[in-house]
Amino acid sequence: MTRFWYSTAAVLALSAGAAQADYTLHVIHINDLHSRIEAINGFDSTCSAEEAAENKCFGGIARVKTKINELRDGLKAAGENVIVVDAGDQYQGSLFYSTYKGELVGELMENIGFDVMAVGNHEFDDGPEGMVPLLDKVSFPIISGNIDVSQSNVLKDRIQNHVVLEVGGEKIGIISALAIDTPETSSPGEAVIFSPEIDSLAADVAALEAEGVTKIIALNHVGYVKDMAIAAAVPGIDAVVGGHSHTLLSATDPKRGGPYPTWVDGQNGALVPVVQAYAYSKYVGHLVLTFDDAGNLKFAEGDTILLDASVTPDAELEARVKELGGPIEELKSKVVAESTADIDGSRETCRAVECAMGNLVAEAMLDRVKDQGVTIAIQNGGGVRASIDTGPVTMGEVLTVLPFQNTLSTFEVDGAAVVAALENGASQLEEGAGRFAQVAGLKYTLDPKAPAGSRISDVQVLIGGDAWGPIDPAATYKLVSNNYVRGGGDGFKMFVGAANAYDFGPDLADVVAEYLAKVGPYAPIVDGRITVK
Repeated sequence: MTRFWYSTAAVLALSAGAAQADYTLHVIHINDLHSRIEAINGFDSTCSAEEAAENKCFGGIARVKTKINELRDGLKAAGENVIVVDAGDQYQGSLFYSTYKGELVGELMENIGFDVMAVGNHEFDDGPEGMVPLLDKVSFPIISGNIDVSQSNVLKDRIQNHVVLEVGGEKIGIISALAIDTPETSSPGEAVIFSPEIDSLAADVAALEAEGVTKIIALNHVGYVKDMAIAAAVPGIDAVVGGHSHTLLSATDPKRGGPYPTWVDGQNGALVPVVQAYAYSKYVGHLVLTFDDAGNLKFAEGDTILLDASVTPDAELEARVKELGGPIEELKSKVVAESTADIDGSRETCRAVECAMGNLVAEAMLDRVKDQGVTIAIQNGGGVRASIDTGPVTMGEVLTVLPFQNTLSTFEVDGAAVVAALENGASQLEEGAGRFAQVAGLKYTLDPKAPAGSRISDVQVLIGGDAWGPIDPAATYKLVSNNYVRGGGDGFKMFVGAANAYDFGPDLADVVAEYLAKVGPYAPIVDGRITVK
């Protein structure tokens, strides 16, 4: 039976006298930066001037460079062995990506000086062609072992299965796997062929061992749970450095998603450390691996490092970010659509009754993923922060309505959970709470005078064409929402354990802007999908 070890003390069983081991490797790592080029606030969105003045900013690419340089330079000066790696998903998540795409990603990564990067699913968001500018800009290898790109006319021979790095006279094998549901979450195209992660990694380990490589690290983009399964199943992996699930692992933070490192009972009596460093440029991970003369892992330790205001941004890179931000400000003034009437997104309506902005956001979400069989959209009213007036609609206005950089989330729950979600949405009407459920593909009746927990009735779903019928509590429905709601925010705990959840779709503001442009001129609607008694 696989065991997961949740105490660094457990690793002492690896070896007595780890201090006598002959080779130590420092692995500095990030994952899922998602174009957070500027500093972020506590909600992972762009930090305002006011927040910066109050030292409430985190991360940003200039802080990432400062911390990586500090660690790398200091360790090398002390004669230590160091590699710097990225576990994928540099793409998608801010207007910097929307404006500059992969060319800027490559420029910034080359500026920092990574040794290797894993392909993340969002690197395919603009198709295989969208990865080419990144590949053209960087001098380090970008790898993924379970994707076959030999049939791709733009990626063939440009993405390696694995790589061997020479560090301090020793060979370090880096292997990689990408989540096999990437064709559902991004756009790799038919020419990129996926194979099972565990089978692929096992084959790459065997190939490296046949070459005499004894120190092997899996740099994956599959998520924390899958990384632990890989550590348990694949013999020969010494450590797993992951991404994709945005998990905060920490040796000290009580709010962590798991310990840093998480120890997994692997094959042939091995204990395998698994690490990840959250997302959005907020942390840098530092894993220390100690090997014996035969290449066996004897000891591992480390932690994630919070990039708060105590980390001074690199001045040169900060100036470059400011320069790049000029056209971003121009983009905010770009007209993306037109509205034939005011779109009401006021707090008073969207947190209590059906509102035009709630309908717009929910319909835009549903339209984006309807081809995936999704039939219901739920948007929390508190996530809608402004109205839009009649006439031209700018990107800046859309960003004012949806400022949180929430991403699109798809998942599956039964009808009973959908009803429970609506009850949660109506549970704090008296307080004007942000949990009120704005919907698409759904109708329901609300009685504000009834006790909380029994305010919802007559919930209906589309059963074919324009026909509506009662929701089936036992049936499974595919939903779309934002990552905040899907993660249990605003009391939506019934969605936390949802099946087939994917929380890292495109930015919700981009989804709404593109929908407005697609259907415009946009005519706001309030059509009675929410009936208040």
